[in-house]
Amino acid sequence: MNTVNIVIDDQSYAVPEDQTVLNVLRENNIPVPTLCFHPALKPSGSCKLCAVEVAGRSSGRHLTMLSCILKVREGLVVRTRGELVEQARRRAFEKLLTMAPQSTAIRELARSFRIDLGPIPDGCIRCRLCIRVCKEVVGANALKMVKREDRNYVVPAKGACIGCGTCVNLCPTHAIRLEEKGGVRTISIHDEIIGSHPLERCEGCGRMFATHRFLSKLQERIADHPHVKEPHKYCQNCAKMLSDRVRAFGERKHAPPEKS
Repeated sequence: MNTVNIVIDDQSYAVPEDQTVLNVLRENNIPVPTLCFHPALKPSGSCKLCAVEVAGRSSGRHLTMLSCILKVREGLVVRTRGELVEQARRRAFEKLLTMAPQSTAIRELARSFRIDLGPIPDGCIRCRLCIRVCKEVVGANALKMVKREDRNYVVPAKGACIGCGTCVNLCPTHAIRLEEKGGVRTISIHDEIIGSHPLERCEGCGRMFATHRFLSKLQERIADHPHVKEPHKYCQNCAKMLSDRVRAFGERKHAPPEKS
C-alpha cells in the first residue's frame, strides 16, 4: 500500500494514502473531540467537533477542516491545537448545546478539551417573583439572590422556608419544584432544597394538606383579626364546605317563618 508523508503538530508521519486525518490521529493517540463518528459508518461530519487547522491547497491560507472527512495527501500539514481550532470547536460545541443544553456528555467532552461552555441552564430567568412574593406577601424571606462565579442565582435562606408553595405557583418557568412524598413536602430550586416539611392532616377529610410552619404563620398573621374563630386544621375544600354549611344554617335560622 502506498504511503504519504504528513506533519501533525510539527511531528512527521508516514501513513497509508487512503486514510482520513481522523483515522491517523486516533491511531497515533492524538486527542480530538468527536461525537458523530463511528468506525463502522461512513463519516458525515455532523457534529463538526473534529476540526483541525490546515493550509488551503491553492491560497495557502490557514483554515479549519473536519478531520473525519479530510483525506491525507503528500505534504499535508495539520495542527490539532491553536486559536483557529479552538474557535471552530467552541462554535461546534455551542451549536450542539442549543439542541441539548443540559447534556452532560457534551459538557464533559468540552471540559476535557479545556473549552468553557458556561453554567448549565437551570430554567431560572431571574425575574425575582419568588423572592418578592416570599418577602412581601408570605413574609418568610426564604429566598434571596446571590452571585456565584459572576452569575446571579436564587438560593434559599437557611431555615426560613415555611413550605407554603407560593413560590412554586408563581414561578413562570417551573424552575422551582414541589414534591410531596411520605407525608413530607420538599421545595427545591436547582439542586438545592429550599425547605422540607412534614405535612399536617386535614381534620375534615384526612388529606395531608399543609405544613405546620405554614399553619403557624397563618395563625400569627390573623391573630388580631376580630372575626376569626378558634384555630382549626381544615384544608381549603373542607373549610369552604363548612363555611357554606354555617352560612346556610344562619340564613335558615334568621329567615322569616313561612306563611301557612
